[in-house]
Amino acid sequence: MPTAAMIVIGDEILSGRTQDVNVQVLAKALGARGIALSEVRMIPDDVDTIVGTVNALRGQVDNVFTSGGIGPTHDDITADCIAQAFGVGISVRDDARAILATNYVNPERDLNEARLRMARIPDGATLIDNPVSKAPGFTLGNVHVMAGVPKVFACMVESVMPTLTGGVPMLSDDVLIEKGEGALAGPLAKIACRHPDVSIGSYPRVVNGGFVVNIVARCTDAALLEAAMVELRQLA
Repeated sequence: MPTAAMIVIGDEILSGRTQDVNVQVLAKALGARGIALSEVRMIPDDVDTIVGTVNALRGQVDNVFTSGGIGPTHDDITADCIAQAFGVGISVRDDARAILATNYVNPERDLNEARLRMARIPDGATLIDNPVSKAPGFTLGNVHVMAGVPKVFACMVESVMPTLTGGVPMLSDDVLIEKGEGALAGPLAKIACRHPDVSIGSYPRVVNGGFVVNIVARCTDAALLEAAMVELRQLA
């Protein structure tokens, strides 16, 4: 199965002021495409950190996705960092500018210097469509650079997915069991041993003052998944 990693960029994420929801969106889309999200890193708006992280991950996985830092303000530095990571130039590109201009009634007046920052694209990159606010993302090599705004990010994910080479889609099923993990650990381990091709995870939580466990099984083979689920349901 092809692999992917995600880099969530932004001081506001690390400070707790903003809650990330983009990881879940990307993970689900990749799973449906048959691509495994193997790692997520959350990093600050720091040039050296962004460049180093991008260069480290793009050589380890098939696809790298970034979110955040491609807006019009001074702290939106992701595009410049991607250019630096690949050792290429960056400038306002005519096709990106033309797309951005469609978002304004009077582009000659409204496309100020700050907004034109969103049309700065590294040399050699291809654009990622953004039907929400027009400002495009871009792909350079195996790195896909997207906005941090959740609605825009989700649209960019939809734009990119058809261009990626995937594998067999990951299937999943689950069962909720009203017991504590301590009571389930032994039987669950035996089921996992009998179904080595099925990934089985145990996720406890408290409901109405009592412990319940959501058991999630994942596999690319529907028959193997169902065989494991038959045994997992018997634990309830």
